[in-house]
Amino acid sequence: MRPYLRLMRADRPIGTWLLLLPCWWSVAFATPGWPDAKFFLLFAIGALVMRGAGCTINDIVDRDFDARVARTATRPIASGEISVFKALVFLGLQLLLGLAVLSQFNTFAIVLGISSLALIVLYPFMKRITYWPQLFLGFTFNWGALLGWAAVTESLTPPAMVLYAAGVFWTLGYDTIYAHQDKEDDILIGVKSTALKFGAATTPWLFGFYAVTVALMGGAGFLAGLGWPYYLGLAVGTGHLVWQITSVDTSDPKSCLSRFKSNRDFGLILLAGIIAAQTIA
Repeated sequence: MRPYLRLMRADRPIGTWLLLLPCWWSVAFATPGWPDAKFFLLFAIGALVMRGAGCTINDIVDRDFDARVARTATRPIASGEISVFKALVFLGLQLLLGLAVLSQFNTFAIVLGISSLALIVLYPFMKRITYWPQLFLGFTFNWGALLGWAAVTESLTPPAMVLYAAGVFWTLGYDTIYAHQDKEDDILIGVKSTALKFGAATTPWLFGFYAVTVALMGGAGFLAGLGWPYYLGLAVGTGHLVWQITSVDTSDPKSCLSRFKSNRDFGLILLAGIIAAQTIA
C-alpha cells in the first residue's frame, strides 16, 4: 500500500489541510453556535480522499514531466512503481469513496460537489498553457467554501461566495510561495507558474493577494453578521500572513516550503475566530 499512500500524498498532509479548511470555515460560517461535528468529520474524510484523487490525476497527467525533475522523479507513477492502469483503478476507488461521502449531504450540495470534478480534471493542464495555474488551483481548492455552506443551508448566498473569492486569493498567495521551490526545474521542462511570472517582484504581489484575502474575509464576516471574535481572529491571521511575506526567502526552497505549510496555522486561526464569534458574541 505504500506506493498508493504516497500517490495520494498521505505522507504530506498539508494539501489535505488546505483543501479541508475552507470547508470547515464555511460550515462554521453557516451554523449559529457550534458547528455540526458530523459535517466536520465528513468533510475531513472527503478532503483526504479527493485531495488524493486530485494528486492521482495530476501524477498521471504529469508523469513524463515528473520523471525529469529530481524532486518528483521518485513519485510512484513517474518511477514505475505504479502503472497508469493501476493508478486509474485507484483513482476510480477514490472517486467512489468521495461520492459515498458526498451522498450524505442534501441534493443541492451533491450536485455542487460533483460539478467540482471539472476543475479537478482541468487543473493539471493549466501549467502548460498559462502562467496562472495557481489561480485555477484556487478555484479548485476552495470549492469547499461553497460546498460547506450548501451542506448546511441547501443554498448559496453572498457570504459563501465572498468567502470562496477570499480563498482563491489566499491560494494565489500561498501557492506562489510554493511554486518558487520549483522555478528552476519549471524553466527546464517548460511549464509555467506565477513564481516565474513575478520573479523578483513576487513580494508586492503577495502583499496584494493577501490584502484582498483579508478584505474579502472581512466582507464575508460582515455579510454573515459575525461579531468581534471573528475580526480578532482575522487580525491575528493577518499578522501571520504579513510574517509569511516578510520572512520568506524565495530563493531558498526550505524557506518557501515552511512558509507554505504555515498556512494551516492561518486557516486554524481563522476557524477559531469564526467558531468563537458564533458561540460567544
